[in-house]
Amino acid sequence: MKLYYSPGVCSLSPHIVLRESGLAFELVLASTKTHQLADGSDYYGINPLGYVPLLELDDGMRLREGPAIVQYIADQVPDKKLAPANGTLSRYRLQEWLTFIGTEVHKQFSPLFNPNMPDAGKAIFRDKLVNRFQWLDGQLAGKDYLMGEQFTVADAYLFAVGRWTKPMGIDLAQTPNVKAHADRVAARPAVQEAMKAEGLVK
Repeated sequence: MKLYYSPGVCSLSPHIVLRESGLAFELVLASTKTHQLADGSDYYGINPLGYVPLLELDDGMRLREGPAIVQYIADQVPDKKLAPANGTLSRYRLQEWLTFIGTEVHKQFSPLFNPNMPDAGKAIFRDKLVNRFQWLDGQLAGKDYLMGEQFTVADAYLFAVGRWTKPMGIDLAQTPNVKAHADRVAARPAVQEAMKAEGLVK
């Protein structure tokens, strides 16, 4: 398998999950600025939408969208318990979390990365994100991970996008459970490996 990624963006989530899975994979750097690969070829030829992540399977089939990719990876190694079994209520709870993170957290960051967004607009999205993280703080009370005691693909996704709070000026001082969750995920060996491979930590 090949994972097309860019350092520190949302593709960190499937990168972490691949390392947690123990499956063999190749990392392929795809710049989100130039949309070129290391060999100079056009990434739009791989993904016409131009963004990461994208997972290319060994048979050449391609999967886009992080939440779909991480569930696919998890289902290849059910013994790792990165996702509950398909058809169970717990699996739908996982999908509930992936959807929430994708729509209520991840996408709320997008305007903050847009240099054309007025400061007043950015303030609205920052306030919304603070609200969402405060809600998450309550959900994480008394739990190691989003689904309870078991680390899942949803935790990798929340960790990946949660890293953007500091550079985007979002203060999470009032969300100790979110901070503890981020620290817990960061300490996992697979997460450290992924971060090092992307140049995010030494």
